[in-house]
Amino acid sequence: MPAPTQAATDHTNQTERIFGLFKTMLLIRAFEEAAHQLLTEGLVHGSVHQSIGQEAISVAVCGNLRRDDLIQSNHRGHAHAIAKGANPTAMMKELLGRAGGTNGGKGGSMHIADFSVGMLGANGILADGMGLAAGAAHAVTLKGEDKIVGVFVGDGSTNRGPFYEALNWAKVFHLPLLIVCEDNGYASTTATRGVTAGGGPAVRAASFDIPVVSVDGNDLLAMDAAAATLIERIRNGGGPHFLHAATYRLKGHVSRDPGLYRPKGELEARWDHEPVRRAEAWLAEQGVTPTEIAAARAAAQERIAGGVAAARAAPFPDPKVAYADVQDVGGPSWPK
Repeated sequence: MPAPTQAATDHTNQTERIFGLFKTMLLIRAFEEAAHQLLTEGLVHGSVHQSIGQEAISVAVCGNLRRDDLIQSNHRGHAHAIAKGANPTAMMKELLGRAGGTNGGKGGSMHIADFSVGMLGANGILADGMGLAAGAAHAVTLKGEDKIVGVFVGDGSTNRGPFYEALNWAKVFHLPLLIVCEDNGYASTTATRGVTAGGGPAVRAASFDIPVVSVDGNDLLAMDAAAATLIERIRNGGGPHFLHAATYRLKGHVSRDPGLYRPKGELEARWDHEPVRRAEAWLAEQGVTPTEIAAARAAAQERIAGGVAAARAAPFPDPKVAYADVQDVGGPSWPK
């Protein structure tokens, strides 16, 4: 797939830029739908957490990062990885536990990582990803690099202790960290507002004197502009920033989850405001034709179908590799 695009401020043709980000959103949507299908066929073991309905956040943030910038993801991490530039075919192999997967078939859906594009990995315990990201940002600072680190968390994460520890550490040490809160209103199957005191994620981040920007996470243009602004500030030495993106998860917590805990009619109403449909409508207003939109959608589906076929055909890893990448004796050795 094409490398993530550069900052919005570097582009004179906004329609061209948004169309490029839209194509990545279509690729993510096709990947998530295929992953669910493979799970139903029994080819993917464990859980699949789809990001359908949240794609604009991933592509806007990663589309404004450099390839050598770093991100820390979470269990709903397919979109983050694809938006950062990971190969969808290698990701499909990873989901199926096959040789050639991004992690050699060892990580599966919940632990996608690809260091070659700065994707440090996904973590099933969302708030703990904050600590991993703060550590990476501190390493960047100690090495004197101009990279920044982005971390994706959910609104439910803000009720856990590691979230606050990482905010404090990031602020005290002025770390180049962008915290992106994908606020989809639910912590697993619980509505976050019913278990969260106070004013929510943005207020909590601001209490640490961390600058906060809140945006409609389903508005691709608004997300792109906000991400570009905050990333520029951080890269110029502005320290940690918090991007609060309101969105909605259109599928269950896991792909098998029917979402019976949602109020009647809520899901149906939210489909009218999902990011792919909204971006498509904006592009049409700018003169992008239905034929061009259809071609982009077909290309994404073809790309993912090819990845699925390659993953199905790929062999399982040699059992001996189960013992590779494992430290079993002594401590790490420092190079002499």
